[in-house]
Amino acid sequence: QYGPQSIVDVTRGEVSAFSKELLITGGAKGSGLAPKTVNSILSVLKNVFAYAEREMSINTSDINDISVKQPQKPMRILSLDEQQRLSRYLQENISTCLLGILLCLYTGLRIGEICALRWKDIFIRDQYLYVRQTMQRVQIEGGETKTKVMIQSPKSDCSIRKIPFPDEMLSLMLPYQAQEEAFLLTGMVHSFIEPRNLENHFKAATKECDIYDVNFHALRHTFA
Repeated sequence: QYGPQSIVDVTRGEVSAFSKELLITGGAKGSGLAPKTVNSILSVLKNVFAYAEREMSINTSDINDISVKQPQKPMRILSLDEQQRLSRYLQENISTCLLGILLCLYTGLRIGEICALRWKDIFIRDQYLYVRQTMQRVQIEGGETKTKVMIQSPKSDCSIRKIPFPDEMLSLMLPYQAQEEAFLLTGMVHSFIEPRNLENHFKAATKECDIYDVNFHALRHTFA
């Protein structure tokens, strides 16, 4: 964008105009970049400017407060009728997988957390579960595959937590109780269901219930 232009000549107005241009015509196809991507680009510019001032004593334009606003998406919450239809369908067709979806509605677990949940994390007598791990598919460099499923601790300490579950869930979970190292969603130790596959099961269930325009995370919003 700036080519051989000296950093001292880059004005605040130019950076502001640049960010707007990226929103409208940025990207390989010229159809505009997402606000999050534009803010990431601005963050790099801000770091360059800060480095020039801090390490090289070069006076640069103040661009620290330049950013683009990200439109807030409306929060999708299941209506009471939708909750009842989904809950009834899941219970009537119960399996370890559908049990996990229902548990998310009753506890607010994230999709990665329910996929990583093992029976050792479920305390039947005290009627609570302990969230200590999450599952996600991440990109890897080198090797034969481009992505890999990882099970690891949550990014923030506050995500490690105890969550009580109601009596209704207790009675449904008891028949499926397995050995400690087994995953809740499969009942097996070395076999799991990853988030994108569980999302597919969720979409199939909501379709059967005539519930549309909803993703898995809406269960967490609904619980909240």
